[in-house]
Amino acid sequence: MTVAHARTLRTECPLPVRCSPHSEATQEWLSGWVRRFDLPLDPAALRRLDAAGFAWYAGRLYPDASAADLRTIAALWTWFFLLDDACDGPQRATGEEVAALRAGVLRVLRAGPRSRPAGFQGPLRRMLVDAWRVPRSRMPQQWQERFADAVAHHLEGNRVEAVNKTRGYAPPVAEYVALRRATSAAYVSYTMIEFATGHVLPDAVYHHPALRALAATGNDLLSWFNDLVSLENDRITSGGHNLVLAIAREQRIPVDRAVETALTRWRAGMRRFMELRARMPSFGPELDAAVSAHVEGIACSVRGTVDWSLESARYAVPQR
Repeated sequence: MTVAHARTLRTECPLPVRCSPHSEATQEWLSGWVRRFDLPLDPAALRRLDAAGFAWYAGRLYPDASAADLRTIAALWTWFFLLDDACDGPQRATGEEVAALRAGVLRVLRAGPRSRPAGFQGPLRRMLVDAWRVPRSRMPQQWQERFADAVAHHLEGNRVEAVNKTRGYAPPVAEYVALRRATSAAYVSYTMIEFATGHVLPDAVYHHPALRALAATGNDLLSWFNDLVSLENDRITSGGHNLVLAIAREQRIPVDRAVETALTRWRAGMRRFMELRARMPSFGPELDAAVSAHVEGIACSVRGTVDWSLESARYAVPQR
């Protein structure tokens, strides 16, 4: 049911479909890159990893990236998804384990590849060191701190969710929406816009209320869409961490009615997104091109997630 609704939202989405011409070649490269790190995955799990199509996700989010940069981004996204699996997979990590993982990741990002923090060793660390090499060598310190801060925010969200699940606590809607903005990793994806486009925004512009409002609204849209697509799995595994489930619980209504409420909420969010995008102020001739590229990048993050969520084998979407 929810997949059919998600497909309806996809047809309604006013944002244009875009995809990098390098996606297919990057996916082929990515398959070999992943196998360099001796991940503890059997052949079937590696095939599922390939079928997820993380390079296609990168290609939809960053359609103008060069072939080389798309490989770097796809590698980072693959690492992110594997990290999320480590936090919330079948062997669900505790809040303490996620906190230790977070500290180790941040040491690598901030202290460099020679840092070998306890609690973050093995293939995931080696993958991050390798994928981080190009951004670390090319991007200014200001951007590296911005990226690390976004990763810290994301992993703190994962820690809170892990604690919630251990406690058997399912957050109400407002609390869930705020938490989902962290666990989605959308704010991490937005920093990669600057890497892909070569436009690093000054802090005052990056954190301007107009851009922050657009970023938050875009984050909600891609997060809630993913919640719709993954609802059936989330009913079993998420401990109530899904927008539809939070609405059903808070309003004391059946899940099918909560789906309709979530759809209404998503459509209202898209209207707000388009209005915010149209009203983006000018920051002057020296910055407007960079701001425009960033705004377009946020739109690609939304549209790209909509398309990829319905295409990727990661979510096992049945064809109808």
